[in-house]
Formats: sequence, structure tokens, C-alpha cells
Amino acid sequence: MAKSILITGAGSGIGAEVARQLAAGNDLLLHHHTSRAAAAELQAELAGVSRSVSLFEADLTTDDGCVALVKEVQRIFSRLDVLVNNAGGMVERQAVGDLTWRHLETSFALNTFSTMRLTGLCTDLLRGGENPCVVNMTSIAMRHGAPSATAYGASKAAIDSFTRGAAQELAPTVRVNAVAPGIIDTRFHERVTSEAKMRQFIESTPLKRSGTVTDVGRTVRFLVDSDFVTGETIDCNGGLFMR
Repeated sequence: MAKSILITGAGSGIGAEVARQLAAGNDLLLHHHTSRAAAAELQAELAGVSRSVSLFEADLTTDDGCVALVKEVQRIFSRLDVLVNNAGGMVERQAVGDLTWRHLETSFALNTFSTMRLTGLCTDLLRGGENPCVVNMTSIAMRHGAPSATAYGASKAAIDSFTRGAAQELAPTVRVNAVAPGIIDTRFHERVTSEAKMRQFIESTPLKRSGTVTDVGRTVRFLVDSDFVTGETIDCNGGLFMR
């Protein structure tokens, strides 16, 4: 049976690879905000793989954007089987002593509020789904506190807590899990991490490499397929953080 799947932040990077991993035979609604051209290319790429691929542009740092996206889900789908809350990012690096209220608001709106709000808005659609699940995207930054980017780390840590709470509240109907990527080779690090820092991260990683979007996409697919896993955050980081 074809799944109805919503993926946020799917225009590029991890979100686009998640779409590729989940595309086969399914109906996709791919959200994007600043990656319109890339999202259109992905739509064309997946047209022969998925049953249908729709695009929707929205600013999920606003309540209006979240509501508009869910209205589009309701227009296209009668139910929702999979919600992947991937949209997010680091606004900029700011030391603790330099944190501004605006920076904190923006960081949490982008990484935390959008995930929490969308999950809430989609609850009824998910409860009507076939073995429905939510997969949230957090980060290794929640594990080590993200020095020089503490607002980002804290906003991702909040997703870890939300995942456990939502998993308990929405059980037994809806499973809720999260993925915490480590150092993944995407444009994200081109913008916020120096080459020297990237080399340091890789040297500190037991597997001696950065991750790829495929590594993360496969982890998301595992959580979608794993019927007896809920309330978990799966670390995908090459051993850079171990529990």
C-alpha cells in the first residue's frame, strides 16, 4: 500500500536524500523554502520512482507557514502515514556572551517550534494513517552542547525531549522517533564550519570520515520501517559520540 509522506526541508541535502530513500511507490509532499530550483529538480528526478511528488513552499519559522503547509497536506492526502520533520539549520555562530533575543527566537523557531507545531497540526491526519510515524531531525550538537553555537545545540536538544514526550502521548497509534546526525558532508558545514575544524572532527571520529546524506537517509528509512521502535533518538555519527 502506498504511503502518504510529508518531508520538510526537502529541497536539498539530507531532506532531499530522505525523499529519495522513501520515494519508491509512495506519494510525496516535499516542503521547501529557499531551494525552489533544487526542489523542482528533485521532483523531476523522483517522478518515475514515486507514485506522485508534490511541492509546497512555506516559511516554517512562522505559524502561518506551518498552518498553510498542513492545509496543503489536507488538500492532497486523506491521511498522513509519515511525517519527517527535517527543516532546520544554524542561523549563525554566537558565543554565549553575545546571544541576542532575536538570535534565540530565530534559532528555536527554525529548529524547534516548527517541528513541534507541525507534529501537533498533523496529529489527526497521522492517527488516520497506516502504521503512522514521525521522524524528527536533531543533531550531535545536543550531545556536546555546541560551543560557539549553543542556541543551535539547545534548540536541537529540545527536539530530543519533545520526541520522547510525543511518543508517549501519541502511542499506541503513532510512533515518534528522531535521528541525531553527526558531521555530515553538506553545504551546512561549508557555511558554518572551517576546513580546519572539519579536519579536527574527522580525526576525532572513530570511522575517520564525515557522514553522507545517504547515511542519514537510510537511518530515517530504518525508523519508518521499524514497527517496534518509538521514543528513540538514533545517533548517526560514525562514533563521534557514543553512549
